[in-house]
Amino acid sequence: MEKKFMKEALKEALKAEEKLEVPVGCVIVKDGKVIARAHNQKETKFDTTKHAEIMAIQKASKKLKSWRLIDCEMYVTLEPCSMCAGAIINSRIKKLYIGTMDKKTGAAGSVLNLFEDYPFNHKVEIQKGVMQEDCEKILKDFFKKLRQLKKQVKDKEKSSK
Repeated sequence: MEKKFMKEALKEALKAEEKLEVPVGCVIVKDGKVIARAHNQKETKFDTTKHAEIMAIQKASKKLKSWRLIDCEMYVTLEPCSMCAGAIINSRIKKLYIGTMDKKTGAAGSVLNLFEDYPFNHKVEIQKGVMQEDCEKILKDFFKKLRQLKKQVKDKEKSSK
């Protein structure tokens, strides 16, 4: 079951990549059905808070007409940052499935662990490494492509001088 829903999160990550957004995708599942899906849109929307997880939480809350997502599970392709981890805890998500870890800003164990190291009133069950290779690959390919695009721009600027 985990792979089925992580594949849906990966589809969202591909949508982000098409917009030159960091390819992170997220889906929220309740009773075995996807009730919300989202991808990063920070660049497109000019808004720091437009992370896939935050947007998916907003959509799920609207659909369920509740901020409490008690019986919901979240599948996200990249380990949540501290902002998203806080939102996940506060929304009462039951279980979080993570594709790959984020050694620079991850808040589920990579840089810090908001889920385990603090006595919050809600505990989120976590499973890491779901389709890890696929989730890593989309990120690595994206940043490689981004570096190539930046190099092309620099080369073009040099040749026009």
